[in-house]
Parts: sequence; C-alpha cells; structure tokens
Amino acid sequence: MTTTYDVAVIGGGMAGASVAYELASDNSVVLIETESMLATHSTGRSAATYLPSYGGPVVRALTVASRKLFDSISAEWGDVHPLDARPVLWAATDETSDTALTGMIESRSGGPGELGTLSADETLRWCPAMNPEVTRRAALDNEAHDIDVLGVHQAYIRGFKARGGTIVTGSGVRSLSPNGNGWSVGLAKESLSAGLVVNAAGAWADAVASLAGVPQLGFVPKRRTLFMSPAPGKLAGDGPTVGDPAERWYFKPEGDGVLASPADADPVEPGDAKPSELGIARAMEEINEATTLGLRTVRRSWGGLRTFAPDGEPVAGLVPGVPGFGFLAGQGGYGIQMAPALAVVAAALLTGSSVPEDIPVRAEALSPARFL
Repeated sequence: MTTTYDVAVIGGGMAGASVAYELASDNSVVLIETESMLATHSTGRSAATYLPSYGGPVVRALTVASRKLFDSISAEWGDVHPLDARPVLWAATDETSDTALTGMIESRSGGPGELGTLSADETLRWCPAMNPEVTRRAALDNEAHDIDVLGVHQAYIRGFKARGGTIVTGSGVRSLSPNGNGWSVGLAKESLSAGLVVNAAGAWADAVASLAGVPQLGFVPKRRTLFMSPAPGKLAGDGPTVGDPAERWYFKPEGDGVLASPADADPVEPGDAKPSELGIARAMEEINEATTLGLRTVRRSWGGLRTFAPDGEPVAGLVPGVPGFGFLAGQGGYGIQMAPALAVVAAALLTGSSVPEDIPVRAEALSPARFL
C-alpha cells in the first residue's frame, strides 16, 4: 500500500527541517533523509554563527529577517536559547585584506549587514590578541551571534512532529516519477506518493533533480574545514569572532582555545567531507601572523559541505514547466543564519502564496528559473 502525502521534503538538514515545519501547518508532510540520523553533513558541521554582514545581498536580507524568527521558533517548540551575542571583527592586517575590507564596508552601507569601522587601536581593544604590528583597522558587525545549531534544528523537528509530520530516515530516494496527481517517490524499503516534492537535498540536489527528469541547476558542493586548537596567547572567552575580509581564515574563542577555519571552499563530490590538512596548516600560520595566539597543535578537525548555486544566492521555488517539483537548495555557507526566513519564503513560493512583506526579497531572486 502506498502512503500519500501532500508534500515530500527530501533532505533532513536545517533546510529540509525548517521548510517541512512551515509546510506542515496546512499540509500532510513527510521528511525523507538518506542517512540514519538527521543533520549529518552540512548542518551538523557548521561554524554556528549568525552574521548579518556575511554573504550577498539576498543572503544578508534573509539573515536580518531571520533574527526574530530564531527566537519565535525556539520559544514555541524548543527549550533552547538559539542566539548568544558575539560580535564579529573583520580585521585588515595586510594590503589584500585592507582592500577587501573597503569593498565590504561600501557594499553594505545603508543596507542589511551595515558595518561600523574601527581604528587599529580600537581593534586591539576589542581583541587584544591581534598583533599590533600588522593590525591596520577593522569593521565591526555588532549584530552577530553564536547559534545553537542543533538546538534550533531540534526545535524545528519537535514543531514538525507536533504538526503531524512524518520522518523517514535511513532510506534514500531511488526514483521520482510523475503519477498524474503528483509524484511517486520510490525509497529503499517503501513507496510514497506526494502532490509536491521539495528538493532540499543539499550537495545531492542536482542528483535528486536528475532522478525526477528535472534539469540540473549547476550546484557545486564545496568543502569547508574547521579545527579546534589550544591558544597559549591571551584570548577572552567572550571575545569576538575575528575574520579576514579576504576570507582566508577566521577564528572565535572556544574553551581554552579557538575554533578556526582556513575558510576553504574547494569543490568536492557530494559525500562525507574530510578536512584539508594543508588548509589547516596555512590557516594556523596566517592566524599566528595576524595575532599573538601562537597556535601550534590541533585537537580536532572536521570537514563540512557548503553547496552553492552558480550565482552564490539560494534557490527556492517551483521549477517552471514541472508541476509539483521545487527546490530549497544552494544556501552556500549561509544556510543556518538565514534558515528561518528562507523557510518561510520557500514555503510561500512552493505553495503559490505571497512572500511576507516583512521579508524583503523578490521571488525572482530565488527562483530556479534563473538557471533554466
């Protein structure tokens, strides 16, 4: 017997969980995940930062609009405090980062993620661990926060279940075919039917599209390496996250050390991403040049996947000419910070509703049609 749902969402990370929750308010929804656990790849390996100054114009607008939504979903469905304030310093320490910083400040002036500027002395007061011999200036994002990523994801899952949602794990999608009323979804152990299929499969989004006979949109999975390192140098536990405006490294306090990254974005095949040892070595060297932290050893390292659309902005909405098939994919490295607002917008676009007026993005800016 085939179970029928209004909506089948493919992918159990933050994107899939959040849009499934939104859609479940008025529909019967099944959330399908290939892995045995939800949030295995990108969501579970995030640097966990809410950063309004990070990303392109659409990303920044969605991030700003998500601020109040983080609190509302947590207050209703999760015993968790989703955001803890931690400012971000974009610190210029050489000509390359200084030039990049100028571009950041100018591109965000008067819009989402607007940045305040700091002199070298002010930068050192915000982060005494910066190397005074190379610190030039910085931009301050005082609206940045740490995110309890798994807490937010679990809040969405609790809300989804409370709305009657069904979760299927450990069962990848084997086939997708139109059946006259929507789609037949073949899984490893069963078959489902759904009027609407939402492709939220992250790095596998193009592969899922191919199963349905839908044109691939050109998503590119890219590796992001993260590592933990003890920091002999002075670093306050409540200090800011510090990033290189040229995106060569970033770090933030974590226990008695730092959580850091080479900010790598190496194209990789979809799968279980491994950390870049060369990237870690480079990042440690460059962070040590920019600071007095004296990083020497790595306690733990891991890799995650960030999947980008060709223009670097997310994709959400129905595929023109393919009834009942849509995307929520291509969030790049910004998926967590903009997830609440993007899920609200995606649910509206996928069901033919209007985008809420308090989320200032155009449907055309997200539509899969821009790549077809």
